[in-house]
Amino acid sequence: MPYWYYDKKDLQNTPSFRDAITTETENRYRKEGARFIIDTGSKMDLGYNTVATGVVYFHRFYMFHSFRTFPRYITACCCLFLAGKVEETPKKCKDIIKVAKSLLTEQKFASFGEDPKEEVMTLERILLQTIKFDLQVEHPYGYLLKYAKCLKGDKAKLQKMVQMAWTFVNDSLCTTLCLQWEPEVIAVALMFLAGKLSKFEVLDWNGRNPKHNAWWDMFVEDITMELLEDICHQVLDLYSPQPQSSGGDSPPAPSPAKQPKNEKKPPSITPPTSASPVAVVVSKPILTPMKNGADIKVDPPKMEPIRYTYPAYPGMPAYPAVYTAPPPSIPPPPRLPLTGPPPPSLVYAEPPPAPPPRFPPVNVPPPNYFPPLPGRGPPPPGPPPRPYYPPP
Repeated sequence: MPYWYYDKKDLQNTPSFRDAITTETENRYRKEGARFIIDTGSKMDLGYNTVATGVVYFHRFYMFHSFRTFPRYITACCCLFLAGKVEETPKKCKDIIKVAKSLLTEQKFASFGEDPKEEVMTLERILLQTIKFDLQVEHPYGYLLKYAKCLKGDKAKLQKMVQMAWTFVNDSLCTTLCLQWEPEVIAVALMFLAGKLSKFEVLDWNGRNPKHNAWWDMFVEDITMELLEDICHQVLDLYSPQPQSSGGDSPPAPSPAKQPKNEKKPPSITPPTSASPVAVVVSKPILTPMKNGADIKVDPPKMEPIRYTYPAYPGMPAYPAVYTAPPPSIPPPPRLPLTGPPPPSLVYAEPPPAPPPRFPPVNVPPPNYFPPLPGRGPPPPGPPPRPYYPPP
């Protein structure tokens, strides 16, 4: 199965970054797409596992494709549609599109094209090929509950800490943590963050051993404090004030160099922004306008028959040419005389003898051939056999 975890240098060299999209813009697009999946799933009463699976598909998809090629809101609907089938909570494609239309503005929904359902269904095949049909995804929710049951302390504070950690797991879907670390590590880090913010210090836990320096050493070993702080800061950065988004669905194409004012601009060949890269844009043939609405008909040139005349005989008056004759043909070859040897061109040489066969023929009997039975010969010596009399 493919390995879905990347280093930070790989996350900074994505197809979108190579397509002239800054890292900050790409992170904003990922956040908006993940938040859109969460809002759509919540409005359709989908479970948290289905929503989280759709977000993970979304992040994995854009590790192989650019935001400039595939609009993020169409991809988000496609990921949620596929996640519903994988997590056994399927929803109809038209229902997902209906909810998406209610959550998006007209400008953002215009990226779905004329047939939104066809756009999502077409992109689903691309999504399956991109994620290499690896559909099963694990999430930190199960590990969060498993680890919380092993902790000891005040029940009220523990409940508050678990609830806060659950909220952090939901918000971490808007980051690329699912592409950096396993769900066990994310669960431990966000429980650590929730414990710090709720002022709940874990002093004892079930199965504690002297070799354990902290409670998470019993579940995940070799987790350093620097790693925990890095994960916590990535989640806390979501709550810092962000610049306002431009409102467009896909990033604009790079602007060309400015031309002089006196120079005429060439006609634009860029497809409209409403056209989606998933649907093939069929361009209409260019028709040349005709005068008075008439079509040009090209007729083949008429060939006049060529007239041939016979020359006048001497002593006869010349008559005007009335009859026509076919063009003179090639004279036939002279007839061969019936006696005498044939010309050398008509002497046929004997064909060369056939080469001997490569393999000698083998007398193989047919498949249903049985050799004849041998003759009986004279009867064996001794008295003749007694006659047989049937019973009465």
